[in-house]
Amino acid sequence: MTSLVDLFDLTGKVALTTGSSIGMGRAVAEGLAIAGAKVVISSRKGDVCEQTADEINALCGEQRAIGIACNIGYKEQLQSLVDQTHERLGQIDILVNNAGVNPYHGPSKDIPDSAFDKTMESNVRSNHWLCHMVLPDMVGKKDGVIIITSSNGAFSASKELGAYAISKAADLALVRNLAAEYGPHNIRVNALCPGLFKTKFAQVLWSDEEGNEKPADYVTLRRFGDPLELRGVGVFLASPAGSYMTGQALIVDGGQVMVR
Repeated sequence: MTSLVDLFDLTGKVALTTGSSIGMGRAVAEGLAIAGAKVVISSRKGDVCEQTADEINALCGEQRAIGIACNIGYKEQLQSLVDQTHERLGQIDILVNNAGVNPYHGPSKDIPDSAFDKTMESNVRSNHWLCHMVLPDMVGKKDGVIIITSSNGAFSASKELGAYAISKAADLALVRNLAAEYGPHNIRVNALCPGLFKTKFAQVLWSDEEGNEKPADYVTLRRFGDPLELRGVGVFLASPAGSYMTGQALIVDGGQVMVR
């Protein structure tokens, strides 16, 4: 009989993760490495990627992570990221598309075209590009997992984050379509939809100008998330424990959307 440990074991798997040098992406990458996967840490700054990889290796007690710099806005850099992963670790079993941007806060009528375009290109088009660069590995093995970070903002309106929410709702459509197209190849595609976590990326939302944490009264658990709380969620989605789950949006937001 398969043990509970076996259900969450990722030993021998290669995981490519974007936006994973800090914050929520780093937490998911840490979880995958702890579960046994070889993990690529990727963001725009190579030195930060290497530092994060070194810290994950120290956490795991062995070489589990490597760093590769990549700006997701450029197709050639994404292809280089995949090629370097192949050269250094082999074929890709798990893809975590976490990198994204939010260059504008405010009402939708005031968003510059350039900010709108950047949001859609980075949060949606780059995911489309990278998925299709990695999918041939998974189709060849008849096995694979893709996780795309969306947001609980995909399920509700926002007066400050309109374009961001639109892009994250589009990611849900991308997840569904890929799940439908590649399910017959035993490839699972799901969306991870976090709420407000205490990260640098979202600091303007959870702290005031003096750096004091804002009240979380509108969150059912009455607190904002700690990125470390996503370690196990990522492992569940990537491991045999989630083997019959695809095309889904897993909301992790302290109960904000479904309860409130």
